[in-house]
Amino acid sequence: MIKLLVLDVDGTLTDGGITYSNNGDELKTFDVSDGLAIATWTKKLGKKAAIITGRTSLIVEKRAKDLKIEHLYQGVHNKDEIIENILKEENLSWHEVAAIGDDLNDYKMLKKAGISFTPANGSKYIKEIVNVQCNSYGGSGAVREMIEYIIKEDGIEEDFINAWL
Repeated sequence: MIKLLVLDVDGTLTDGGITYSNNGDELKTFDVSDGLAIATWTKKLGKKAAIITGRTSLIVEKRAKDLKIEHLYQGVHNKDEIIENILKEENLSWHEVAAIGDDLNDYKMLKKAGISFTPANGSKYIKEIVNVQCNSYGGSGAVREMIEYIIKEDGIEEDFINAWL
């Protein structure tokens, strides 16, 4: 059973685009359906989630807080090392981890995860190693698709639905 979701940001929770305003502010767009699924996972089902990203952004910090994601690590180059620390802290093992990423900086964590996913627009190198290739693109429901896959496989689909009834 999966107890920890590990999420990449650019290309996974977003479409990978980075927009700068004239003032130099960085803008990102997140998918609402991804957010509802993550919030159901964390707030309604009481499960753990982590965002681990190579970039640093206040926008990501806000999104993590909104979704009650307890573990947020930005500016990270060795994502699998961060996950090792989270696993120790939460008393979990790699087989209880589901991870989603789209590019080479996600490779090691995806290889170690109990189940791994990539969006439809993930790198061909990542597509070769993951367990599941999503039909949805990053920033367009790939994380929602991942969570729906997990809850079905873990037999908690009814709990997921009933959380909002």
